[in-house]
Amino acid sequence: MIAQSNLQHFITRHGLASYDELLHRASTDVAWFWDAVLKELDVQFSRPYSKVVDLANSIALPAWCVDGEMNIVHNLLDKRSGPKVAVRWERENGQSGTLTYDELRAEVNRAATFLRLRGLGRGDVVGVFMPLTADCVVAMLAIIKIGGIFLPLFSGFGAQAIASRLHDAGAKALITVTGTYRRGQFVNMEAIAREATPNVILPDWQDQPAEAVTEPTGADEPMMLIYTSGTTGKPKGAVHTHCGFPIKAAQDMLHGLDLHPDETLFWVTDIGWMMGPWLIFGTLLLGGTMMIYDGALDDDRLWALCDRHQVTTLGVSPTLIRALARLGDEPVRKHDLSALRKFGSTGEPWNPAPWLWLFQVVGGGKLPIINYSGGTETSGGIVMGNVLSPLKPCAFAGPVVGMAADVVNERGESVRGEVGELVIRQPWIGMTRGFWNDRQRYLDTYWSRWPDVWVHGDWAAVDADGQWYILGRSDDTIKVAGKRLGPAEVESILVAHPAVSEAAAIGAPDELKGEVLVCFCVLKPGHPASAALRDELKNLLVASLGKPLQPKDLKFTRDIPKTRNAKIMRRLVRAAYLGEELKDTSALENRTALDAIRQAS
Repeated sequence: MIAQSNLQHFITRHGLASYDELLHRASTDVAWFWDAVLKELDVQFSRPYSKVVDLANSIALPAWCVDGEMNIVHNLLDKRSGPKVAVRWERENGQSGTLTYDELRAEVNRAATFLRLRGLGRGDVVGVFMPLTADCVVAMLAIIKIGGIFLPLFSGFGAQAIASRLHDAGAKALITVTGTYRRGQFVNMEAIAREATPNVILPDWQDQPAEAVTEPTGADEPMMLIYTSGTTGKPKGAVHTHCGFPIKAAQDMLHGLDLHPDETLFWVTDIGWMMGPWLIFGTLLLGGTMMIYDGALDDDRLWALCDRHQVTTLGVSPTLIRALARLGDEPVRKHDLSALRKFGSTGEPWNPAPWLWLFQVVGGGKLPIINYSGGTETSGGIVMGNVLSPLKPCAFAGPVVGMAADVVNERGESVRGEVGELVIRQPWIGMTRGFWNDRQRYLDTYWSRWPDVWVHGDWAAVDADGQWYILGRSDDTIKVAGKRLGPAEVESILVAHPAVSEAAAIGAPDELKGEVLVCFCVLKPGHPASAALRDELKNLLVASLGKPLQPKDLKFTRDIPKTRNAKIMRRLVRAAYLGEELKDTSALENRTALDAIRQAS
């Protein structure tokens, strides 16, 4: 795998002695590295750029591919031809199909003409409120092809969440579907869309011509506006450009995930989470095949999909694997997973037990788990695994090539062997070009703490072996009598207990200590809640964390509030526990979990 890897080929091609030498050069010679990546990906420009990056306006506000002209759809579809499968899809009811690159290009051209006939064009923001289906892929690429700005919306949103984002973005239209099914229940998405805005478009482009002109655009012109999930407050609209997000997505797949053109990548995601567009851009730019699925993943469905569609690379969240591991090994053993070459994972910090279950049971102890963490504003990963480096459960090999990441203390000094803030010290091509109509909020959010340093908002650590760990959001920090505690550390201890499948930890106000630790646990089948189990779990935390961090309260609940991409919404857990106003719940997938928290409390 190492000998055939994209990463090793890149190192050799550029005359570098080692992976470490590549890491150093890529993070110190930014222009050289991203120019090399653009050439490696064969990104074609209708007008060449005069320089890769211009930092005249500051490290926080660089210009990329200066003077260049390029619409990314040319590189995804227009330059390709042939019968190779681009998209494999399946829906919850068992319907499935494929689109070759030729068929996908024709569908996108038909949709582009249809949108132009509706008066839409360059610079117009168009929302997409759809499940991740083949039509969704077509709609996204058609908007970008006509020079528009694609606005993905989570398929589980309510009307108010959609309306607020469309209003903030100044969107001209919203593309949706009549509906979809989840666990057999029909979800009327058209009704939700029409409640949000009168300018609703249903896909109806079949009678249009199969050829259409791709709108010429500036290489660094906006092509996507994607709102963060809102797990920590008011959603922010991150602006991404033709030469930004798609290039970073493909480079992460190339160097980190080691995706090859003969592979099929299935990442469990939604179009409203950055991993949806990431999957589409990266796979097509590398000439691979994407697998997409619309529906619930109960029982053995995930493994059946991998079997049926010969998935080679499977992307999951730790939360999904925790849920599937509860069902035991038999659902996995029923299916032929021999096509799998590797796993990807992102969304939340891992715990060792589910990581090892995925590695040993699903992967047979042979397939690497490429851990991946970044964000909507970064277009992909800050830290990541790769096929050259050793693995430890839950860890990352280090920064993604080209990301000048570091871990620092409260004075901004590099630290190792202790928990600190995750920062980035150099610009990269995928960085957001700012927040929509709110540049100052972007600068305040990422660049205001230390000069010329991006502060990402995650706790991180680097161990003695040079392995990196992400330990949760720094704004989720629990501070008990002056001692800082990351919720992921607490949750990892709890889910290591054989009775616990999921856990959430929050800080609650306390007059004496400032905050106290409060925990919520979802129990596995066959493990009833009891006072004895509660005491056992509390004692486990005391033994691991020390008596000063003993939880004030530990509650059993049937569910924990999460986003569709399985991130625990600790802000909502805390608000429900304390009886406070919930504020933004638009990213919440399982609303009944809030009732469960309230009842437990």
